[in-house]
Amino acid sequence: MRRRRAEKREVVEDNKYHSILITRLINTVMKWGQKTIAQKIVYGALDIISQKYPRNNPLEVLQKAVENIKPRLEVKSRRVGGATYQVPMEVPPDRQLSLALRWIVSLADARKGNQMKDSLAAEIIEAYNGQGNAIKKRDEVHKMAQANKAFAHFRW
Repeated sequence: MRRRRAEKREVVEDNKYHSILITRLINTVMKWGQKTIAQKIVYGALDIISQKYPRNNPLEVLQKAVENIKPRLEVKSRRVGGATYQVPMEVPPDRQLSLALRWIVSLADARKGNQMKDSLAAEIIEAYNGQGNAIKKRDEVHKMAQANKAFAHFRW
């Protein structure tokens, strides 16, 4: 028997930009509980963005980048009569944000040869411009959902 559902915790906004989005990004970057290192990486990346786009607020650049990456549809596995189908489903808003941030961080981490703050800034700027690896990832997810549209009636 399952226990009660886990309660969602309140996310506190960060000290520098007073944004919940940046706190979520910091928590996504964080490894092994080293929050100050994650903050240095994220704030360093935002400083790089503000140097490249002096007219725009780096927070707005990040928000636009995340909006561009958020997936609207994804596939989930459903077992129906012994067969497993990839059923396309709409993605809830909280999961859209989580996936977008996770993709940005993992793809920035996969870039070798330069510091994490530089990679993170580059990934955010590319997503802001509507190109780059994170956009490709979103398009792949959407393509999978389109390809499996025939199984949409298994959604429940």
